[in-house]
Amino acid sequence: MENQLAKSIEEQTFQYQDSLPPLPVPSLEESLKKYLESVKPFANGEEYKKTEEIVQKFKNGIGEKLHQKLLERAKAKRNWLEEWWLNVAYLDVRIPSQLNVNFAGPCPHFEHCWPPKEGTQLERGSIILWHILNYWQLLITEKVPVHKVGNTPLDMNQFRMLFSTCKIPGVTRDSIVNYFRTETEGFSPVHIVVLCRGRLFAFDIMHEGSLVTPPELLRQLTYVYKKCHSEPRGPGVAALTTEERTRWAKAREHLISLDPENLALLEKIQSSLLVYSLEDGCPYVTPEDYSEVLEKLLVGDPTVRWGDKSYNMISFTNGVFGTNCDHAPFDAMVMVNVGYYVDEKILETEGRWKGSEKERAIPLPEELVFTVDEKILNDINQAKVQYFKEGSDLQIASYAFTSFGKRLTKKKMLHPDTFIQLALQLAYYRLHGRPGCCYETAMTRYFYHGRTETVRSCTVEAINWCQSMQDPSASLVEQRQNMLKAFAKHDKMMKDCSTGKGFDRHLLGLLLIAKEEGLPLPDLYTDPLFSRSGGGGNFVLSTSLVGYLRVQGVVVPMVHNGYGFFYHIRDDRFVVACTAWKSCPETDAEKLVQLIFHSFHDMIHLTNAAHL
Repeated sequence: MENQLAKSIEEQTFQYQDSLPPLPVPSLEESLKKYLESVKPFANGEEYKKTEEIVQKFKNGIGEKLHQKLLERAKAKRNWLEEWWLNVAYLDVRIPSQLNVNFAGPCPHFEHCWPPKEGTQLERGSIILWHILNYWQLLITEKVPVHKVGNTPLDMNQFRMLFSTCKIPGVTRDSIVNYFRTETEGFSPVHIVVLCRGRLFAFDIMHEGSLVTPPELLRQLTYVYKKCHSEPRGPGVAALTTEERTRWAKAREHLISLDPENLALLEKIQSSLLVYSLEDGCPYVTPEDYSEVLEKLLVGDPTVRWGDKSYNMISFTNGVFGTNCDHAPFDAMVMVNVGYYVDEKILETEGRWKGSEKERAIPLPEELVFTVDEKILNDINQAKVQYFKEGSDLQIASYAFTSFGKRLTKKKMLHPDTFIQLALQLAYYRLHGRPGCCYETAMTRYFYHGRTETVRSCTVEAINWCQSMQDPSASLVEQRQNMLKAFAKHDKMMKDCSTGKGFDRHLLGLLLIAKEEGLPLPDLYTDPLFSRSGGGGNFVLSTSLVGYLRVQGVVVPMVHNGYGFFYHIRDDRFVVACTAWKSCPETDAEKLVQLIFHSFHDMIHLTNAAHL
């Protein structure tokens, strides 16, 4: 009886989904007021006055009508944004998504139990896979703890998208298929797909009702590895997933037309729990330098990852691991959560398997062999060429700042995330001599199916502070006061955005209503200040806090003359990763990171100089 009772009071991963509040629509007046404030750093007096007039006209005219229609939509949908966001941010995008949209990050095990060591790829791989599969079991039995802020549960829907999920290319719009089911909902697929040297293999991870063990997984991985290393390479059909979306959609249609079995193979990959990649590379990585491993995870061998899968687990010959994920179905916090869970398990067991070495008679992996023709082989070659060309243009600088971390900023009563955001503003201002419009991710998971909102970190207060830092006549007291004002402003914006009071998604909603109604584009959206301040996906700085755990990630910049900037925060360090395009003469990721580290010291100096 007691056991049953304990079971019934145990929270289930998805139990609060139905009671979460709907995503609110902010007030039009508030959103427009916040928008006007956000364009100030990028306008002279005359430009600002013109934008003010445009906003006023919008508010009293078409804006109010669009807002009313949005409110009607919000009455009918628990999340008025969800479908729109998925389409506009991800599924309608035509550029190659594997490099431009996916996020990637290394597993942190190299920092402790598993330093890089040749010859460990398969054995370590079997252990890491086993821990991931245990996490999958927790998820299907709804035993992954519900995320909460205080006692308030957060939306957990994105966790349904982690396993057995795949994007499918469409000629004008992609779609997402999700085969994941909890135990109470029905059958969930139980196979994974392993990619090695342009070939694909599948095997089940359950045998006679229980998970396969690390020794059994090692046998399966070894079989694939030996087969691929003693026989010719495969055609590398996976490389097609790196293509421009419409081109990939047409190639996929052609592939299916060649042989109906090809569709069955594609569905096998789509429904797999995850794709496991055996790479031939061995990237350099240390706890202080992540640059090369991030580059190899983002731009590795295109024939051994399925760019559209929500979860590609990548292994290198030196026993270093990482992930590459399609961003459409979920945000990085899902992967951070899994990554941290696995890392904790590896630490607990010192990176070893301590269970039985006995192996059951499990069927060997089955090879997935596509029927291909000259056209498909040409498409694969073309995909590889464009992928490596674009990939070689990417610059990644990722290092640990180890002079101090969260412990010190908290002691100084400064929020560590805001600390890093303001350091970035100062570094960009010093490097480029002007303000940098900036997108920082805020999470809106207090609400049903909530994902993200934009915090525009480049505020009037931040720029006033940057200017005072560059002004030789400004006193330390003045610089410090300006810095604290910038902190207060950023902290308030983050709180507003997380509680449904941001304005970027609201403005997007109004724009999409206008488009759906076939109305002309309101002046607000064609005003040069709209895009100059970042609107319409034009943020020069695209940034996100990856979290407070040992997990790091990276994404490419949003615009050609911009930077991607991602960081995680620990007690004793800040780990940052910055991306830029080499073909842009004005950006330099290495220089920006060095200036950010310099800013960290300058900011702490201001707090130390408080007594002056």
